[in-house]
Amino acid sequence: MLRIIRLFLVAAFALASLGVPVAQVGAAGDTIVFGSAVSLTGSLTKEGHLTQEGYDFWKDYVNAHGGLKVGGKSYKVDIKYYDDESKPNNASQLAERLIDQDHVDFLLGPYGSGTAFTVAGIAERKKMPMVEGNGAAEKIFSQGYRYTFGVLSPAKKYLQRVLEMALLQKPRPQTLAISASSDAFSLEVQDGAVAWAKDHGLNVVYANKYPDGATDVSSVISAIKAAKPDIILNAGHLQDAILVNKGLKEQNVIAKLYGYSVGPDTPDFVSTLGKDAEDIVGGAQWSEAVTYQGVPGFYRTAKEYADAFDKQFHHRPDYHNAESTAACLAFQYALEKAGSLDKEKVRDALAGLDMITFFGLIKFDSRGLNVFKPMVVNQIENGKLVTVWPAAIAKAKVKYPARPWSAR
Repeated sequence: MLRIIRLFLVAAFALASLGVPVAQVGAAGDTIVFGSAVSLTGSLTKEGHLTQEGYDFWKDYVNAHGGLKVGGKSYKVDIKYYDDESKPNNASQLAERLIDQDHVDFLLGPYGSGTAFTVAGIAERKKMPMVEGNGAAEKIFSQGYRYTFGVLSPAKKYLQRVLEMALLQKPRPQTLAISASSDAFSLEVQDGAVAWAKDHGLNVVYANKYPDGATDVSSVISAIKAAKPDIILNAGHLQDAILVNKGLKEQNVIAKLYGYSVGPDTPDFVSTLGKDAEDIVGGAQWSEAVTYQGVPGFYRTAKEYADAFDKQFHHRPDYHNAESTAACLAFQYALEKAGSLDKEKVRDALAGLDMITFFGLIKFDSRGLNVFKPMVVNQIENGKLVTVWPAAIAKAKVKYPARPWSAR
């Protein structure tokens, strides 16, 4: 028997040296290991930490409730992290390391569309199922990939509901200005908002981009001010929202509504801007106001999820937290459905998911993108984030027109 084992190991080493993949034996013992390269430092560090919190919250819940049930066996869950430093090239290298050296069982996505795009390419080449909740650019899902799935609504929808809400206000806004960072996600957000605005009779008086990672957008602000728009939107990430908002106040740019694709929902937006965050709106993938009733196996409502999350992390969850947890839930239900750790069977189970969760519907089109879940709109009111649209779940009326900067 010992001789047979030695021969097997020699053969396996020879195959590996020739670049031939050697089959791995499922999970290590009784643990399913997920891997993720996340932005724990760099320009996206705030969002990266929110992503990690969402993942860890699910992991801790599963391990405290008997593990994942797969094919009649219970498995503990672990997550192997690396810091991609907010750099897409780092993320792809780390994804390869997670697969080839750490031999993780499955991948959880990084933060951001740029990093998700590079990691999706690795997942496809390695035939490794990945679920992500923080890369909404349709560019990720237009490559014909079969192994990447996204639980969040596509980028083009991020600001459309903000505009939908705005057009029902009085006085009705007539003009729109929208700036965007030059990354793929932000440009898709901008394109989606511009197309929707034109289709609904809004005059787009400014639509331009600035370099990704810019630290000075004063010329953009000046151009927006000169256009005198009723609505000012920005397509970008948290640091973009803070930078643009500061610039709008510094140049005293007056509009009826100010909104961002990413920013208002994150705790750092209010803590950084203080009263200048008042009246600002943002598109959101999720809020505590949503009324979904999820299937058993996890917290079934937004309130149950938010209360438990707050107890563990000492802050209310934002949508980055929630969508990250939802990515984990997609794996949970797919693994249960597949009844196996076989990667092809799990991939097929993911492709066929149609589940209601606290986050909303998890269902994927033929590209692996969740086009079925709607967005919500939140606003900062008295230092708190409240849902103001759609009307059916709103917890407060939208403050419109926005007050002048000096009156907040």
